[in-house]
Amino acid sequence: MTDATLKIGDHDYPVLSGSVGPDVVDIRKFYAKTGMFTYDPGFTSTGSCESGLTYIDGDEGVLLHRGYPIGQLAEQSSFMEVSYLLLNGELPSKDELDKFSYTISRHTMLHEQLATFYRGFRRDAHPMAIMCGVVGALSAFYHDSTDITDPQQRMIASHRLIAKMPTIAAMAYKYSVGQPFLYPQNDLSYTGNFLRMTFGVPAEPYLVNPVVEKALDRIFILHADHEQNASTSTVRLAGSSGANPFACIAAGIACLWGPAHGGANEAALNMLHEIGRPERIPEFIARAKDKNDPFRLMGFGHRVYKNYDPRATVMQQTVREVFKELNVSNPVFEVALQLEEMALNDPYFIEKKLFPNVDFYSGVILSAIGFPTTMFTALFALARTVGWVAQWNEMISDPEQKIGRPRQLYTGPTQRDYVPVGQR
Repeated sequence: MTDATLKIGDHDYPVLSGSVGPDVVDIRKFYAKTGMFTYDPGFTSTGSCESGLTYIDGDEGVLLHRGYPIGQLAEQSSFMEVSYLLLNGELPSKDELDKFSYTISRHTMLHEQLATFYRGFRRDAHPMAIMCGVVGALSAFYHDSTDITDPQQRMIASHRLIAKMPTIAAMAYKYSVGQPFLYPQNDLSYTGNFLRMTFGVPAEPYLVNPVVEKALDRIFILHADHEQNASTSTVRLAGSSGANPFACIAAGIACLWGPAHGGANEAALNMLHEIGRPERIPEFIARAKDKNDPFRLMGFGHRVYKNYDPRATVMQQTVREVFKELNVSNPVFEVALQLEEMALNDPYFIEKKLFPNVDFYSGVILSAIGFPTTMFTALFALARTVGWVAQWNEMISDPEQKIGRPRQLYTGPTQRDYVPVGQR
């Protein structure tokens, strides 16, 4: 807390300072003192909690996890190491990382009865619909980790969610294409195991491509947490009621499914397909600049980042590594590379700060690897689960946390008397 206060009328409100970033005005007693609420649709100017997990400076293009720049983590770390960091606050020693990775690998299997649960869905069910249902159902199978007042049970639930999400996502994909489920293989890495469960078949061994494995691991790191976004806020709001962790993460998945949140990389890839050929890029660039044309370049710009998305910087080189390794020759991918170059050098996009964001690159990479667009958001949910459980754990441990209860500006009818139906 600083010594500064904001004075409104006869009342003072303290100004609080974090370790970095803008100060906030503490208005917890605002209604009690004034009889008024603040009005902030979307809560875009409201700090809903105190957190030590992730810091974003959108103007400067900064993203830190527990103080570490996302670029350093994506280039030098692994998803398991970042998961440990988000959950525990510090980077692990080698022994701590080995123990954590071992623990996660021993929670990867699903209860066998859940295979029957999958078969209750239509074959063409969206993977996110399946993930919502299956994750929500986990609380019916793992009763020994739903007591949120017990720190040990909270950690077990956290480990289970992180470990089982790749299995749940891979099974959703397998079910959609009519192939048998593959059980996890614990001698593989977290990401390698997911690739095998997704693309392997029981009839032959599956060899994990290290370039693809590294690319997907980076994508997981880049999507691990992103401060108080819509789905994370949903997880916290659900958790504030005392709901079990599996229900809270299912709520986060449901929110992430929205096209304005988790579907951006799918929209970016669809746009590239619409452009189709590199020679058509100037036409679409011109349309994007035309104020009277509703067309927008998807995968460019960001709600938070008014500078270059720091996650996109990492993905630039990854795109080229994957294309080279897989010998990609699809014209859509050529469109992506040329569109990126043109946008980065076009004065209009530079002035508007419409730089390629992480969704532009991740959708292209996932498609090159072989994932259908319906799986993109499911992979986002897989990666974001670690952020959700870390945020949920932080919230439960916060002595100042209360059940979420936003207020409103009421604009409906004032009080009126009921009129019997025959007199209306």
